[in-house]
Amino acid sequence: MQIDDRHFELRLAATASDLEAAQRLRYAVFVEELGGDGALVDHDARREIDRFDPYFDHLLLLDHRRALGDQVIGVYRVMRADGAARAGQFYSEDEYDLAPLRGSGRRLLELGRSCVHRDYRGGTAMMHLWAGLADYIATHDIEVMFGVASFHGCDPAPLAAPLSLLHHRHLAPAAIRPVARAPGHQRMDLIAEPDLDRPLAVRAIPALIKAYLRLGGFVGQGAYVDRAFNCIDVCLVMDVALIPEKHRAIYTRPAP
Repeated sequence: MQIDDRHFELRLAATASDLEAAQRLRYAVFVEELGGDGALVDHDARREIDRFDPYFDHLLLLDHRRALGDQVIGVYRVMRADGAARAGQFYSEDEYDLAPLRGSGRRLLELGRSCVHRDYRGGTAMMHLWAGLADYIATHDIEVMFGVASFHGCDPAPLAAPLSLLHHRHLAPAAIRPVARAPGHQRMDLIAEPDLDRPLAVRAIPALIKAYLRLGGFVGQGAYVDRAFNCIDVCLVMDVALIPEKHRAIYTRPAP
């Protein structure tokens, strides 16, 4: 069956209202669904806010069938090195030492706060966001993307299998490998590779992380326990030049 996506619009946030709409969707997903919080979260206005928002570009997916003010159904925020310079750092640097990436001389893009409204998961929404991201990467000639992605909950014990699999099979090359900082640093090699139940471990990896891995992504050294957001983060790194050809056509399909 052919899906009609003509009601979708994909664009960068251009106004304060656009940003507020993105923050409301982030609140619904990261605060209400996943139990996150933060110093700048506005519970009265139902907006998930942090100090880095002014320095990121915010990629929005809108569904124009919805009521005005409630049309943003997908969000990705992205920051280049010039944004990090204005912010004083990349967002991920609170959790990870990015010295290898910063010293690589490559053109970097940090990804974050990726989320889709619960009513649109499993459909084409994420594919549209990825198509928009691909266009952004091409426009700015990005070479390496990175950012943290999360497992729900702060207890590493139930996540020992997926964390160990990521460490053993998907560790980034040393030249571009971020390293988790103290005090949130959490070892990922919790189970020896021969003892892993690989199918069980794969099933426990969140869909977004699996998507990055299919595109040739790697993870940094160590995870980071983020208690404010009730999650354990891993730092994903993707060399754009290494995206497998079989996935490149899907990843770069035209946005609506």
